[in-house]
Amino acid sequence: HATVRSGGESAILYIDLDDFNHINDGLGHHVGDLLLQNVADALGHMDGVAGHCYRLGGDEFAVIVTTRHIEQRDAMIRNIQNLFSRPWLLQGTEYYCTMSMGVVRFPTEGDTVEELIKKADIALYAAKCSGKNRVEFYDENVESTSFRRLDMEKNMRNATNNAFSEFEVVYQPIVDVTRESNPCVGAEALIRWNSGELGLIAPTDFIPLAEYLGLINPIGAYVLEEACKRCKYWNDMGHPDYKVNVNLSVVQLLQNDIVEQVRSVIKRTGIVPENLTLEVTEGLAINDMSRMKKILSEIRALGVRVALDDFGTGYSSLNHIREMPIDVIKIDRCFIIDIGKDEFSTAFVKMVAELAQTIGVHVCVEGVETKEQVDALKQTKIQLIQGFYFGKPLHKEEFDEKYL
Repeated sequence: HATVRSGGESAILYIDLDDFNHINDGLGHHVGDLLLQNVADALGHMDGVAGHCYRLGGDEFAVIVTTRHIEQRDAMIRNIQNLFSRPWLLQGTEYYCTMSMGVVRFPTEGDTVEELIKKADIALYAAKCSGKNRVEFYDENVESTSFRRLDMEKNMRNATNNAFSEFEVVYQPIVDVTRESNPCVGAEALIRWNSGELGLIAPTDFIPLAEYLGLINPIGAYVLEEACKRCKYWNDMGHPDYKVNVNLSVVQLLQNDIVEQVRSVIKRTGIVPENLTLEVTEGLAINDMSRMKKILSEIRALGVRVALDDFGTGYSSLNHIREMPIDVIKIDRCFIIDIGKDEFSTAFVKMVAELAQTIGVHVCVEGVETKEQVDALKQTKIQLIQGFYFGKPLHKEEFDEKYL
Protein backbone atom coordinates (compact mmCIF):
# COMPACT_ATOMS: atom_id res chain seq x y z
CA HIS A 1 0.00 0.00 0.00
CA ALA A 2 2.84 2.38 0.85
CA THR A 3 4.46 1.65 -2.52
CA VAL A 4 1.23 2.38 -4.39
CA ARG A 5 0.72 5.61 -2.45
CA SER A 6 4.23 6.79 -3.23
CA GLY A 7 3.98 5.82 -6.90
CA GLY A 8 7.31 4.02 -6.60
CA GLU A 9 8.50 0.45 -6.97
CA SER A 10 9.36 -2.23 -4.41
CA ALA A 11 10.47 -5.85 -4.55
CA ILE A 12 10.38 -9.15 -2.71
CA LEU A 13 13.50 -11.31 -2.40
CA TYR A 14 12.27 -14.85 -1.79
CA ILE A 15 15.06 -16.99 -0.27
CA ASP A 16 15.25 -20.76 0.21
CA LEU A 17 18.28 -22.57 1.64
CA ASP A 18 19.73 -25.18 -0.72
CA ASP A 19 19.56 -28.81 0.46
CA PHE A 20 18.70 -27.76 4.01
CA ASN A 21 17.14 -31.18 4.62
CA HIS A 22 20.60 -32.73 4.15
CA ILE A 23 21.83 -30.83 7.21
CA ASN A 24 18.69 -31.73 9.18
CA ASP A 25 18.89 -35.42 8.21
CA GLY A 26 22.65 -35.73 8.35
CA LEU A 27 23.55 -33.63 11.37
CA GLY A 28 20.30 -33.49 13.33
CA HIS A 29 17.48 -30.97 13.71
CA HIS A 30 19.27 -29.15 16.52
CA VAL A 31 22.07 -28.23 14.09
CA GLY A 32 19.49 -27.28 11.44
CA ASP A 33 17.73 -25.01 13.95
CA LEU A 34 21.07 -23.42 14.86
CA LEU A 35 21.76 -22.72 11.18
CA LEU A 36 18.34 -21.06 10.76
CA GLN A 37 19.02 -18.87 13.78
CA ASN A 38 22.42 -17.85 12.40
CA VAL A 39 20.94 -17.06 8.98
CA ALA A 40 18.11 -15.02 10.51
CA ASP A 41 20.57 -13.10 12.69
CA ALA A 42 22.93 -12.38 9.80
CA LEU A 43 20.13 -11.23 7.48
CA GLY A 44 18.62 -9.11 10.22
CA HIS A 45 21.80 -7.07 10.58
CA MET A 46 22.33 -6.27 6.88
CA ASP A 47 21.88 -2.73 5.52
CA GLY A 48 18.41 -2.29 4.02
CA VAL A 49 17.31 -5.74 5.20
CA ALA A 50 17.06 -5.04 8.92
CA GLY A 51 13.42 -4.72 9.92
CA HIS A 52 12.18 -5.98 6.56
CA CYS A 53 13.14 -9.68 6.70
CA TYR A 54 10.68 -12.43 7.56
CA ARG A 55 10.83 -16.19 7.98
CA LEU A 56 7.95 -17.70 6.02
CA GLY A 57 8.41 -21.18 7.44
CA GLY A 58 10.90 -24.02 7.30
CA ASP A 59 14.03 -22.71 5.60
CA GLU A 60 12.31 -19.96 3.58
CA PHE A 61 12.85 -16.24 4.16
CA ALA A 62 11.47 -13.15 2.45
CA VAL A 63 13.00 -9.70 2.30
CA ILE A 64 10.82 -6.72 1.36
CA VAL A 65 12.85 -4.11 -0.50
CA THR A 66 10.92 -0.91 0.16
CA THR A 67 10.63 2.03 -2.22
CA ARG A 68 13.12 3.86 -0.03
CA HIS A 69 15.73 1.12 -0.57
CA ILE A 70 14.85 0.04 -4.13
CA GLU A 71 18.00 1.58 -5.60
CA GLN A 72 20.00 -0.63 -3.22
CA ARG A 73 18.20 -3.79 -4.38
CA ASP A 74 21.02 -5.23 -6.50
CA ALA A 75 23.60 -4.39 -3.82
CA MET A 76 21.42 -6.13 -1.21
CA ILE A 77 21.18 -9.21 -3.43
CA ARG A 78 24.97 -9.29 -3.84
CA ASN A 79 25.45 -8.91 -0.09
CA ILE A 80 23.10 -11.83 0.59
CA GLN A 81 24.94 -13.95 -2.00
CA ASN A 82 28.27 -13.07 -0.36
CA LEU A 83 26.84 -14.04 3.03
CA PHE A 84 26.13 -17.55 1.76
CA SER A 85 29.45 -17.91 -0.05
CA ARG A 86 31.16 -18.30 3.32
CA PRO A 87 30.87 -21.27 5.69
CA TRP A 88 28.59 -21.16 8.73
CA LEU A 89 30.14 -21.96 12.10
CA LEU A 90 27.90 -24.50 13.83
CA GLN A 91 29.03 -26.02 17.13
CA GLY A 92 32.66 -25.32 16.39
CA THR A 93 32.61 -26.79 12.86
CA GLU A 94 32.30 -24.95 9.52
CA TYR A 95 29.52 -26.01 7.11
CA TYR A 96 28.62 -24.67 3.69
CA CYS A 97 24.99 -23.95 2.90
CA THR A 98 24.06 -21.93 -0.16
CA MET A 99 20.74 -20.32 -1.02
CA SER A 100 18.54 -19.82 -4.09
CA MET A 101 16.54 -16.62 -4.57
CA GLY A 102 13.53 -15.56 -6.60
CA VAL A 103 12.92 -11.84 -7.13
CA VAL A 104 9.58 -10.23 -7.98
CA ARG A 105 8.82 -6.50 -8.38
CA PHE A 106 5.64 -4.70 -7.44
CA PRO A 107 3.31 -3.22 -8.43
CA THR A 108 4.56 -3.94 -12.00
CA GLU A 109 4.31 -7.74 -11.58
CA GLY A 110 1.43 -7.96 -9.13
CA ASP A 111 -0.54 -5.99 -6.60
CA THR A 112 -1.73 -8.63 -4.14
CA VAL A 113 0.31 -10.58 -1.61
CA GLU A 114 -0.94 -13.90 -3.01
CA GLU A 115 0.04 -13.07 -6.59
CA LEU A 116 3.45 -11.73 -5.59
CA ILE A 117 4.32 -14.74 -3.44
CA LYS A 118 3.20 -17.08 -6.24
CA LYS A 119 5.40 -15.29 -8.78
CA ALA A 120 8.34 -15.11 -6.37
CA ASP A 121 7.99 -18.88 -5.88
CA ILE A 122 8.04 -19.40 -9.67
CA ALA A 123 11.28 -17.40 -9.90
CA LEU A 124 12.72 -19.32 -6.93
CA TYR A 125 11.93 -22.67 -8.52
CA ALA A 126 13.60 -21.50 -11.75
CA ALA A 127 16.72 -20.75 -9.68
CA LYS A 128 16.61 -24.24 -8.15
CA CYS A 129 16.21 -25.91 -11.55
CA SER A 130 19.11 -23.89 -12.97
CA GLY A 131 21.49 -25.52 -10.53
CA LYS A 132 20.76 -23.79 -7.19
CA ASN A 133 23.02 -21.22 -5.52
CA ARG A 134 21.72 -18.52 -7.85
CA VAL A 135 19.23 -15.66 -8.24
CA GLU A 136 16.40 -15.56 -10.79
CA PHE A 137 14.04 -12.66 -11.53
CA TYR A 138 10.40 -13.38 -12.28
CA ASP A 139 9.73 -13.73 -16.00
CA GLU A 140 6.19 -14.14 -17.27
CA ASN A 141 7.56 -16.45 -19.97
CA VAL A 142 8.45 -19.05 -17.34
CA GLU A 143 5.02 -19.10 -15.72
CA SER A 144 3.92 -21.84 -18.11
CA THR A 145 6.95 -23.82 -16.85
CA SER A 146 5.48 -23.60 -13.36
CA PHE A 147 2.22 -25.18 -14.51
CA ARG A 148 4.22 -27.93 -16.22
CA ARG A 149 6.03 -28.43 -12.93
CA LEU A 150 2.69 -28.94 -11.15
CA ASP A 151 1.66 -31.44 -13.84
CA MET A 152 4.97 -33.24 -13.43
CA GLU A 153 4.58 -33.31 -9.66
CA LYS A 154 1.09 -34.84 -9.85
CA ASN A 155 2.10 -37.42 -12.47
CA MET A 156 5.33 -38.30 -10.68
CA ARG A 157 3.46 -39.02 -7.45
CA ASN A 158 1.02 -41.20 -9.37
CA ALA A 159 3.85 -43.00 -11.18
CA THR A 160 5.73 -43.82 -7.97
CA ASN A 161 2.50 -45.05 -6.37
CA ASN A 162 1.74 -47.24 -9.38
CA ALA A 163 4.58 -49.76 -9.07
CA PHE A 164 6.90 -47.50 -11.11
CA SER A 165 5.23 -48.75 -14.30
CA GLU A 166 6.14 -45.57 -16.22
CA PHE A 167 9.81 -45.69 -15.21
CA GLU A 168 12.43 -47.75 -17.00
CA VAL A 169 16.07 -48.48 -16.27
CA VAL A 170 18.40 -48.29 -19.28
CA TYR A 171 22.03 -49.36 -19.46
CA GLN A 172 25.02 -47.55 -20.99
CA PRO A 173 27.96 -49.87 -21.69
CA ILE A 174 31.34 -49.34 -20.04
CA VAL A 175 34.33 -50.69 -22.00
CA ASP A 176 37.90 -51.59 -21.07
CA VAL A 177 40.27 -49.91 -23.56
CA THR A 178 43.34 -51.65 -22.17
CA ARG A 179 42.14 -54.98 -23.60
CA GLU A 180 42.02 -56.07 -27.21
CA SER A 181 38.84 -55.05 -29.10
CA ASN A 182 37.71 -52.83 -26.19
CA PRO A 183 35.30 -55.36 -24.59
CA CYS A 184 32.23 -54.35 -22.59
CA VAL A 185 32.79 -54.96 -18.86
CA GLY A 186 29.46 -53.73 -17.53
CA ALA A 187 27.13 -50.75 -17.64
CA GLU A 188 25.81 -47.73 -15.82
CA ALA A 189 22.12 -47.95 -14.92
CA LEU A 190 20.15 -44.79 -15.77
CA ILE A 191 16.51 -43.94 -15.08
CA ARG A 192 14.05 -42.88 -17.79
CA TRP A 193 10.47 -41.67 -17.27
CA ASN A 194 7.91 -42.06 -20.04
CA SER A 195 4.80 -40.45 -18.56
CA GLY A 196 1.45 -41.58 -19.87
CA GLU A 197 0.20 -37.99 -19.85
CA LEU A 198 3.34 -35.90 -20.41
CA GLY A 199 5.42 -38.16 -22.65
CA LEU A 200 9.16 -38.76 -22.32
CA ILE A 201 10.66 -36.43 -19.70
CA ALA A 202 14.40 -35.74 -19.55
CA PRO A 203 16.20 -36.83 -16.35
CA THR A 204 17.56 -33.28 -15.99
CA ASP A 205 13.94 -32.15 -15.61
CA PHE A 206 12.45 -34.78 -13.33
CA ILE A 207 15.35 -35.82 -11.08
CA PRO A 208 15.74 -32.35 -9.45
CA LEU A 209 11.97 -32.32 -8.93
CA ALA A 210 12.09 -35.82 -7.42
CA GLU A 211 14.75 -34.62 -4.97
CA TYR A 212 12.73 -31.47 -4.23
CA LEU A 213 9.62 -33.56 -3.50
CA GLY A 214 11.42 -36.26 -1.51
CA LEU A 215 10.51 -38.92 -4.11
CA ILE A 216 14.12 -39.68 -5.04
CA ASN A 217 14.34 -42.31 -2.29
CA PRO A 218 11.66 -44.69 -3.68
CA ILE A 219 12.77 -44.01 -7.28
CA GLY A 220 16.42 -44.61 -6.35
CA ALA A 221 15.52 -47.83 -4.53
CA TYR A 222 13.65 -49.02 -7.64
CA VAL A 223 16.66 -48.34 -9.88
CA LEU A 224 19.01 -50.13 -7.46
CA GLU A 225 16.80 -53.22 -7.31
CA GLU A 226 16.30 -53.42 -11.10
CA ALA A 227 19.99 -52.87 -11.82
CA CYS A 228 21.09 -55.59 -9.37
CA LYS A 229 18.60 -58.06 -10.87
CA ARG A 230 19.89 -57.32 -14.36
CA CYS A 231 23.54 -57.64 -13.42
CA LYS A 232 22.83 -60.98 -11.74
CA TYR A 233 21.21 -62.09 -15.00
CA TRP A 234 24.28 -61.03 -17.02
CA ASN A 235 26.55 -62.86 -14.58
CA ASP A 236 24.46 -66.02 -14.82
CA MET A 237 24.40 -65.83 -18.63
CA GLY A 238 28.12 -66.26 -19.06
CA HIS A 239 29.57 -62.90 -18.01
CA PRO A 240 30.48 -63.35 -14.33
CA ASP A 241 32.68 -60.24 -14.30
CA TYR A 242 30.10 -57.79 -15.66
CA LYS A 243 29.49 -54.97 -13.20
CA VAL A 244 26.66 -52.47 -12.87
CA ASN A 245 27.00 -48.85 -11.72
CA VAL A 246 24.11 -47.18 -9.88
CA ASN A 247 23.94 -43.49 -8.96
CA LEU A 248 23.22 -42.71 -5.33
CA SER A 249 21.89 -39.21 -4.60
CA VAL A 250 22.88 -37.31 -1.50
CA VAL A 251 19.31 -37.67 -0.23
CA GLN A 252 19.57 -41.47 -0.42
CA LEU A 253 23.03 -41.56 1.09
CA LEU A 254 21.92 -39.62 4.16
CA GLN A 255 19.14 -42.06 5.04
CA ASN A 256 19.90 -43.66 8.37
CA ASP A 257 19.33 -47.16 7.00
CA ILE A 258 21.11 -46.81 3.63
CA VAL A 259 23.71 -49.47 4.46
CA GLU A 260 20.96 -51.89 5.49
CA GLN A 261 19.07 -51.09 2.28
CA VAL A 262 22.11 -51.99 0.18
CA ARG A 263 22.72 -55.17 2.19
CA SER A 264 19.08 -56.16 1.74
CA VAL A 265 19.02 -55.67 -2.03
CA ILE A 266 22.22 -57.71 -2.39
CA LYS A 267 20.60 -60.55 -0.46
CA ARG A 268 17.29 -60.37 -2.39
CA THR A 269 18.81 -60.28 -5.85
CA GLY A 270 21.77 -62.58 -5.23
CA ILE A 271 24.23 -60.25 -6.98
CA VAL A 272 27.91 -60.69 -6.16
CA PRO A 273 28.62 -57.54 -4.07
CA GLU A 274 31.84 -56.82 -5.95
CA ASN A 275 29.81 -56.49 -9.17
CA LEU A 276 27.83 -53.54 -7.79
CA THR A 277 29.37 -50.05 -7.95
CA LEU A 278 27.57 -47.16 -6.27
CA GLU A 279 28.35 -43.74 -7.75
CA VAL A 280 28.36 -40.68 -5.49
CA THR A 281 29.20 -37.09 -6.43
CA GLU A 282 32.18 -35.39 -4.84
CA GLY A 283 29.97 -32.58 -3.54
CA LEU A 284 28.55 -35.02 -0.98
CA ALA A 285 31.72 -34.82 1.02
CA ILE A 286 31.90 -31.06 1.37
CA ASN A 287 29.79 -30.61 4.48
CA ASP A 288 30.64 -33.61 6.60
CA MET A 289 33.63 -35.61 5.40
CA SER A 290 33.77 -37.80 8.52
CA ARG A 291 30.13 -38.86 8.11
CA MET A 292 30.59 -39.61 4.40
CA LYS A 293 33.73 -41.64 5.08
CA LYS A 294 31.87 -43.67 7.72
CA ILE A 295 28.86 -44.43 5.48
CA LEU A 296 30.94 -45.23 2.40
CA SER A 297 33.31 -47.41 4.45
CA GLU A 298 30.34 -49.40 5.76
CA ILE A 299 29.02 -49.83 2.20
CA ARG A 300 32.44 -51.02 1.01
CA ALA A 301 32.58 -53.44 3.94
CA LEU A 302 29.65 -55.23 2.23
CA GLY A 303 31.97 -55.87 -0.73
CA VAL A 304 30.34 -53.14 -2.85
CA ARG A 305 32.56 -50.79 -4.84
CA VAL A 306 32.26 -46.99 -4.63
CA ALA A 307 32.86 -44.56 -7.50
CA LEU A 308 33.44 -40.82 -7.13
CA ASP A 309 31.35 -39.32 -9.95
CA ASP A 310 31.77 -36.01 -11.84
CA PHE A 311 35.31 -35.58 -10.57
CA GLY A 312 36.78 -32.25 -11.63
CA THR A 313 33.61 -30.21 -11.17
CA GLY A 314 32.14 -28.40 -8.18
CA TYR A 315 34.29 -28.31 -5.07
CA SER A 316 37.09 -30.46 -6.49
CA SER A 317 39.86 -31.27 -4.12
CA LEU A 318 42.59 -33.83 -4.60
CA ASN A 319 42.23 -34.47 -0.88
CA HIS A 320 38.90 -36.14 -1.64
CA ILE A 321 40.68 -38.86 -3.58
CA ARG A 322 42.94 -39.56 -0.64
CA GLU A 323 40.36 -39.21 2.14
CA MET A 324 37.30 -40.91 0.68
CA PRO A 325 37.02 -44.72 0.60
CA ILE A 326 36.62 -45.17 -3.17
CA ASP A 327 37.47 -47.70 -5.87
CA VAL A 328 36.79 -45.71 -9.05
CA ILE A 329 37.16 -42.06 -10.09
CA LYS A 330 34.85 -40.92 -12.89
CA ILE A 331 36.15 -37.90 -14.80
CA ASP A 332 33.43 -35.53 -15.98
CA ARG A 333 32.80 -35.24 -19.71
CA CYS A 334 33.67 -31.51 -19.73
CA PHE A 335 37.36 -32.52 -19.60
CA ILE A 336 36.99 -34.88 -22.55
CA ILE A 337 35.46 -32.61 -25.18
CA ASP A 338 38.82 -31.12 -26.24
CA ILE A 339 41.15 -33.85 -25.03
CA GLY A 340 44.17 -34.07 -27.31
CA LYS A 341 43.62 -30.46 -28.43
CA ASP A 342 43.44 -28.57 -25.14
CA GLU A 343 46.59 -28.84 -23.01
CA PHE A 344 44.78 -28.36 -19.70
CA SER A 345 42.21 -31.13 -20.37
CA THR A 346 44.94 -33.54 -21.47
CA ALA A 347 47.15 -32.72 -18.50
CA PHE A 348 44.23 -33.01 -16.06
CA VAL A 349 43.23 -36.48 -17.29
CA LYS A 350 46.85 -37.70 -17.23
CA MET A 351 47.38 -36.33 -13.72
CA VAL A 352 44.22 -37.96 -12.32
CA ALA A 353 45.05 -41.26 -14.05
CA GLU A 354 48.59 -41.34 -12.63
CA LEU A 355 47.43 -40.32 -9.17
CA ALA A 356 44.73 -42.99 -9.24
CA GLN A 357 47.25 -45.63 -10.24
CA THR A 358 49.45 -44.58 -7.32
CA ILE A 359 46.67 -45.06 -4.76
CA GLY A 360 45.25 -48.18 -6.42
CA VAL A 361 41.91 -47.00 -7.83
CA HIS A 362 40.52 -47.24 -11.36
CA VAL A 363 39.55 -44.31 -13.58
CA CYS A 364 36.49 -44.19 -15.83
CA VAL A 365 36.00 -41.39 -18.35
CA GLU A 366 32.47 -40.30 -19.31
CA GLY A 367 31.08 -38.60 -22.40
CA VAL A 368 33.49 -40.02 -25.00
CA GLU A 369 31.98 -39.47 -28.45
CA THR A 370 34.79 -39.52 -31.07
CA LYS A 371 37.65 -41.72 -32.20
CA GLU A 372 40.04 -38.79 -31.64
CA GLN A 373 39.04 -38.68 -27.98
CA VAL A 374 39.52 -42.46 -27.64
CA ASP A 375 42.96 -42.30 -29.27
CA ALA A 376 44.02 -39.45 -26.97
CA LEU A 377 42.78 -41.33 -23.87
CA LYS A 378 44.68 -44.47 -24.89
CA GLN A 379 47.88 -42.42 -24.53
CA THR A 380 47.10 -42.05 -20.81
CA LYS A 381 46.69 -44.69 -18.10
CA ILE A 382 42.88 -44.68 -18.48
CA GLN A 383 41.26 -48.11 -18.33
CA LEU A 384 37.47 -47.60 -18.49
CA ILE A 385 35.46 -45.49 -20.93
CA GLN A 386 31.77 -44.85 -21.49
CA GLY A 387 30.09 -42.60 -23.99
CA PHE A 388 28.16 -42.50 -27.26
CA TYR A 389 31.22 -43.60 -29.24
CA PHE A 390 30.90 -47.08 -27.74
CA GLY A 391 27.17 -47.08 -27.05
CA LYS A 392 24.15 -45.05 -26.00
CA PRO A 393 21.97 -46.10 -23.05
CA LEU A 394 20.00 -49.18 -24.14
CA HIS A 395 16.83 -50.91 -22.99
CA LYS A 396 17.70 -54.14 -21.20
CA GLU A 397 16.63 -56.31 -24.14
CA GLU A 398 18.79 -54.28 -26.57
CA PHE A 399 21.76 -54.42 -24.19
CA ASP A 400 21.40 -58.20 -23.81
CA GLU A 401 21.20 -58.72 -27.57
CA LYS A 402 24.35 -56.70 -28.20
CA TYR A 403 26.57 -57.63 -25.26
CA LEU A 404 25.53 -61.08 -23.99
